[in-house]
Amino acid sequence: MGALHEGHLALVRHAREHADTVVASIFVNPLQFNDKKDLERYPRHPEEDRRMLGEVGCDMVFSPVAEELFHDFKPVEYDLNGLDGILEGASRPGHFQGVVNVVERLFHYVRPDLALFGEKDRQQLAVIHHVTDRLRWPVEIIGHPIVRAEDGLALSSRNQRLSAEEREMAPVLYSVLRAVQDAAFKLPVAEALQAGLHVLAERPSVQLDYLQVAHPDTLQPLTSWDEVSEAAALIAAQVGPVRLIDNITLRR
Repeated sequence: MGALHEGHLALVRHAREHADTVVASIFVNPLQFNDKKDLERYPRHPEEDRRMLGEVGCDMVFSPVAEELFHDFKPVEYDLNGLDGILEGASRPGHFQGVVNVVERLFHYVRPDLALFGEKDRQQLAVIHHVTDRLRWPVEIIGHPIVRAEDGLALSSRNQRLSAEEREMAPVLYSVLRAVQDAAFKLPVAEALQAGLHVLAERPSVQLDYLQVAHPDTLQPLTSWDEVSEAAALIAAQVGPVRLIDNITLRR
């Protein structure tokens, strides 16, 4: 959605390893915003974005306006296998329907052979994988690992809206996930989560939305480590005016 950072540029570099031609789409999608004020505040730097993309070898930028992208288009209600009712889906009703509808439009016009999505939005990636497989869209979906700042904060366009004090607090999300990771498969799930909450308690001004241990594919919550050798820990929290998300993989 623009306001590019090193995480986005890593997607372009990765794409160059797999394809002869790389296209980046930039579109601030109104369908996936529950709060119109959040849509209005979302950072936009189109000229800087194009410059950055050119420097890392992006061949084309597809940057449509809403009236063109959605011309003669009626939103579709997709089967998202329950992914739209948990975690981000529960906190942001309709969000993932908006994501899939706009991704379908972008794929329709660009017709890519493969498409890369960052793993920071792990639930979004799971949604896109599910719809692509279910509807047999002719595109290979590739996830790219989270790109982090030196202090562990997952790079995000929304980080630009953090004050200096809030930016100093924001890495606590990663610290919480690391605490859960350290306890994973050693302590019960509930105690691993409690280890993360103990870290978060050191930053009382950071308002937690959710902290969950989930199945790595379905993202359904786990209550025990039985029968899994890998899981995901996911967090969402409000830091000042900005809602941040992060996740980490847990391995036995």
